[in-house]
Amino acid sequence: MAQSTIITGHYGAGKTTVALALAYDAAAAGHSVTLVDLDIVNPYFRSGDDAATLEKQGIRVIAPAMSGTTSDAPALRAEIFSAFNTLADVVLFDVGGDDVGATALGRFHENFEQSGYEMHYVFSAYRPMTRTPEACVEILRDIEQASRLRATGLIVNHNLAADTSAQDILDQLPYARAVAQLTNLPIIAVNVPEGIDIGEIPEPMRTIKRRVKLPWETRY
Repeated sequence: MAQSTIITGHYGAGKTTVALALAYDAAAAGHSVTLVDLDIVNPYFRSGDDAATLEKQGIRVIAPAMSGTTSDAPALRAEIFSAFNTLADVVLFDVGGDDVGATALGRFHENFEQSGYEMHYVFSAYRPMTRTPEACVEILRDIEQASRLRATGLIVNHNLAADTSAQDILDQLPYARAVAQLTNLPIIAVNVPEGIDIGEIPEPMRTIKRRVKLPWETRY
């Protein structure tokens, strides 16, 4: 039984791009991967929408019944429970934004507690509702309350799409360290687009290479 890794965060923080990057990286490293799309909030870009490409890489995808459409009311599948008993090396849950998305996660909190989990909170200083570290932490606490689970680590995301520069990412690190101090959680990763070099970053942080082009991006 594999320990699950939950990817959650504020709406629009870039959770899906992080979840997809982690799934592709794990598969490329030779691991068997199951990716569960639990995003019932965002009808425009869900990890399940990339299911065909993921499955070509050997990644099993469990998605809402209406994933791949623009419906804002996808149905959760009973198949999700099978993710807690899979023989896959890596199990990732891509969760919808804020406490609304985390409510769906809360349905499975007992399963997570039994199988073990890590919950990584994805955030960006460039989102309107998380301009300050305090606001960022408040959203995290709402997610924890709704999901009945506790975050174990932080992932910093630029979320500026094709306009991202190395300096944008580096400028956000002091903000990220403030969030880490307020939450007493480690920054485990920084999401960096391919082709951008931000140099060495201190441990225990590592870089995740964003390789997914969003549907509304005309360039990347």
